[in-house]
Amino acid sequence: MQILSYSKHLIIVLFLAGLVGCTTTSTKQGTVGIKREQLLLVSPAEMQKGAQLAYNSVLKEAKTAKKLNTNSAMLKRVRSIANRIIPQTAIFREDAPKWKWEVNVLESDQLNAWCMPGGKIAFYTGIINKLKLTDAEIAAIMGHEIAHALREHGRERASEQALTQVGLSALSIFTGARGPTLDAAAMALQVTVTLPNSRTHEVEADRMGVELAARAGYNPYAAVSVWQKMEKQSDGGRPPEILSTHPSHASRIKDLNAYAKKVEPLYRQAIRQKSYIR
Repeated sequence: MQILSYSKHLIIVLFLAGLVGCTTTSTKQGTVGIKREQLLLVSPAEMQKGAQLAYNSVLKEAKTAKKLNTNSAMLKRVRSIANRIIPQTAIFREDAPKWKWEVNVLESDQLNAWCMPGGKIAFYTGIINKLKLTDAEIAAIMGHEIAHALREHGRERASEQALTQVGLSALSIFTGARGPTLDAAAMALQVTVTLPNSRTHEVEADRMGVELAARAGYNPYAAVSVWQKMEKQSDGGRPPEILSTHPSHASRIKDLNAYAKKVEPLYRQAIRQKSYIR
């Protein structure tokens, strides 16, 4: 009897998964050629609404603790780099340059940076100071984080979680249990900041990131040096938070070198034409 009941539950979950199916985002392939089907159940509007609420909460907390944009020179520097990269996002998504972008710097020793859905960017002072980042290296990290938002990796992960919860709700028909619900702000915060990205997401973000940086007139090979610096920050073999679940050091460096070489002509062209100036 238990086997029969379990089978019913499994069939419902698989049926729901089939209804949702896999789709692709509106992301273009770019020069680096990113193309992969994605499970997208959560609406983009819900993700962006949740991201805005979560981002506002993070900023409010930082402001209360007097840790929001405490270094005006660093803030100006980071925003200046963002202003060069953001127009280049059109190569992957035509709508992206029109997002309501926000760029802020949080005072923290953490080696971290992130970009929530809709273009909500945060850089931590720790990653800039401890790694002594050049502008090109900041651009490499920023391009990587922006790529996560462009590719809707957060929405993809939230959709996977939502599908699990839909499955649990379906099971409640049989068990009488009440399934969990999704809070938009908590969901956005979780999939952007708390939970690590998958290796597939990291590879996509690496490749898109070097193209964004190159088109903005930043040397794409800076992506190699920045990850080498972060690798040296490993504590007792444990990588910094931003490196969790990332590809192995050797494979990442090899891939970044290959794709930096691929987009190097875009960098040379941007420097000649100063096409990153808008």
